[in-house]
Amino acid sequence: MTDEPGADVPTTQDGAAASDGPTAPDAPATRRVVGWEGRFLDDFQVGDVYRHSHGRTITQTDNTWFTLLTNNTHDVHYNVDYASRTEFGKPLVVSTLTLAIVTGLSVEDVSRNAVANLGWEQVRCPAPVFAGDTLYAETEVLDVRPSRSRPGQGIVRVRTRGLNQDGTVVMEFERSVLVYSRASRPGA
Repeated sequence: MTDEPGADVPTTQDGAAASDGPTAPDAPATRRVVGWEGRFLDDFQVGDVYRHSHGRTITQTDNTWFTLLTNNTHDVHYNVDYASRTEFGKPLVVSTLTLAIVTGLSVEDVSRNAVANLGWEQVRCPAPVFAGDTLYAETEVLDVRPSRSRPGQGIVRVRTRGLNQDGTVVMEFERSVLVYSRASRPGA
């Protein structure tokens, strides 16, 4: 211990005081724990599979707004009468909305520490998605390598599958992401 004020106060990894304020002399200090910071390049291992923690139920409002936002004028997405006469019997969710949601579900584990997405490949829609479906996602790491031109960064290639509430695969794609190493992350 030193004579500096607050020198005996427990601190977090970043050096901030760990207590929430004054406590009784015999009370334990409040411990602050850093939340999930996502994976850095150093954390990815080929063959790992991440079952992403959240699901997302798609509403017809989501579908209509996305259709309008993207100027997708195909009646099968928002015209109930037209869609009722198709093989699907009801409006389909726009496939690019499904792609966006499944990608979003994977961000926490795959690209939270990305410099940039580099691209999507082999995007497949093996089953339809409808309003009311809940989407989940899982991702397999296919390749990890350091960048040849950007020190402290690397390329992670993954395969992500979107599944509905019944476990049916409704979306599959491969994605490449440029990711920071832990030592080179912003603010390191």
